[in-house]
Amino acid sequence: MKTPDTTKAVSSAPNSAKFTGTDNPRHLRAITVLIRRPVSRQELDSVAGASNSPELVAELRRRGLDVPCDRIHFIDRDGKDCRPGVYRLSDADRRKVHQWQARRGHG
Repeated sequence: MKTPDTTKAVSSAPNSAKFTGTDNPRHLRAITVLIRRPVSRQELDSVAGASNSPELVAELRRRGLDVPCDRIHFIDRDGKDCRPGVYRLSDADRRKVHQWQARRGHG
């Protein structure tokens, strides 16, 4: 069995899907930080007020965003190499969010 390449961004949403928007406060906090910069899973938990940000990201993907996850090289506190994920919005995601905000009157 071939090991998957974890150096590439991972996403499960089709890029052409329309972002349907959200009123969920956790989604809104996540979008607010992601529109500014990429964030780690741990930081997204903290900012969004969630304890399972991968599921939060999955919810955003089901709503039409791509939200790629880039795997980075990191040395943990025990000196071990690990590959944590960093979430970001793609350029297409940013356009979708800005269009949605404009339709809502929050552009």
